[in-house]
Amino acid sequence: MGNYLNIGNAGFKAVKKGNYIDKSGLISYVNSTLGTMNKLTCVSRPRRFGKSYAAKMLCAYYDKSCESRELFADLEISKDLEFETYLNKYDVIYLDMTWFISNSASNVKNIVANMQQEVIKELHASYPEAEMGETLPKMLTNVTEATKNKFIIIIDEWDALFRETKNDTDLQKEYIQLMRSLFKSSLTDKMIEGAYITGILPIKKYGTQSALTDFEEYTMLQPEPLEEYVGFTENEVRNLCAKSKICFSEIQNWYDGYILGNDIHIYSPKSVLDAIKRNRLGSYWTQTETYESLKIYIDMDEDGLKETIVQMLGGASCSVDVGTFQNDMTNIQCKDDVLTLLVHLGYLAYNANDKTVFIPNEEVRQEFVRAVMKGKHKEVAKLIRTSDKLLEETLNMNNEAVAAAIEEAHSAGTAPLFYNNEQALRSVIKFAYISCIDEYLRMEELPTGTGYADVVYLPKQGSDMPILLIELKWNKTKEGAISQIKNKNYPQVLEGFGNEILLVGITYNEKSKKHTCVIEKQML
Repeated sequence: MGNYLNIGNAGFKAVKKGNYIDKSGLISYVNSTLGTMNKLTCVSRPRRFGKSYAAKMLCAYYDKSCESRELFADLEISKDLEFETYLNKYDVIYLDMTWFISNSASNVKNIVANMQQEVIKELHASYPEAEMGETLPKMLTNVTEATKNKFIIIIDEWDALFRETKNDTDLQKEYIQLMRSLFKSSLTDKMIEGAYITGILPIKKYGTQSALTDFEEYTMLQPEPLEEYVGFTENEVRNLCAKSKICFSEIQNWYDGYILGNDIHIYSPKSVLDAIKRNRLGSYWTQTETYESLKIYIDMDEDGLKETIVQMLGGASCSVDVGTFQNDMTNIQCKDDVLTLLVHLGYLAYNANDKTVFIPNEEVRQEFVRAVMKGKHKEVAKLIRTSDKLLEETLNMNNEAVAAAIEEAHSAGTAPLFYNNEQALRSVIKFAYISCIDEYLRMEELPTGTGYADVVYLPKQGSDMPILLIELKWNKTKEGAISQIKNKNYPQVLEGFGNEILLVGITYNEKSKKHTCVIEKQML
């Protein structure tokens, strides 16, 4: 076993010793591509969504220097009819680009040459009968000619060099020339049986990276048919919660929201596992990158991005054209480019059916709030601070102060054409009460009694806050909103969530352009 050639199965053994979720079905898909015109696979997804776990799993399965039958015996792939056909049958070259970069910090300009030489040494040591090649593609060709062996190449974080050396175009060209020689040459079919590369961004549409156009791509925008391997599915999270002290509904509110093809709900593995391990909900995945990276793009304010962020903070979905994005972090031309980039980074979710983006969950919502508060949009930061005051005044049952705060949120945070019905009013209310994310779980259209409550804030576990039940009315009286709550017996279904409930009726009059509010307290 080597460092790059046939590294063995130790990495996947370590993965399985943890709280492992079986994703070995991915192997069946990769098996189906080996030796075909579709043998080159590129998977892009955000950090901490399990890319490296998948790469280590594939190494353990294909690597002929180790015996992995027992390691996979209890996994889904073992039931595949072709499980034995490809198991431990190949020479596997595994390259972790982030490792190469971190170990070449003092001389990163030589990283491509040094990487090739390191792998060539191992190939020559394993196959001395093969003539020494000056480049990695030439050495692979020589080994294939001498032994008739074909290789499987796995590259983790293949695009890291583009992210870390954004301005070194000469180094990027050298790297792409290597990739082209490996995957887009007349010798590719002769020496490579299959390839699986991972990255954060899709392959660049134009320019140097377009040399990799032969790869089949699976992204956060188009993951089909590999949706279930992007992260944890809902059933997988339910099973984890059944063995933990955290209930699924809490995990769902904090970490659900990425809805991929075929309506598969995907969760960040990092976030779910850390929440279960620590028995505490919080921002775990987003801690892998500070809010600074998010703040940079929000502060660009391309084409009114600030207003779009405000609407999404209020729970709205916003239209986006993902076709203009060039799949890099430096060539940002418009608001749609920023929004599409944030989808690939995991900060936004994408609905392919209606071509909209939205903030997926409370974990990411908190990151947006932090980014806005620390960014240059002082008026938005002021609105968030106003939200703190709004929650306080709601708890104090100060009707006029609540109405005034919502008025401010409306006038500063939403375009006039957007604010024309109860759904728009609901969006403003959700933004106005953004401060509730620290103490409450938000539910929308919760079935209660004989109707649906518009917005309900349920106190988090261990909180002594009252339940907030908010009823919204358009061009009607505030007393009518409270009356509807009572007539439909909304509070009945909330028993068990606390002893006290505040009934909050909020209305907006289209003619006067004024909000009104009335708040009553009930005991459950």
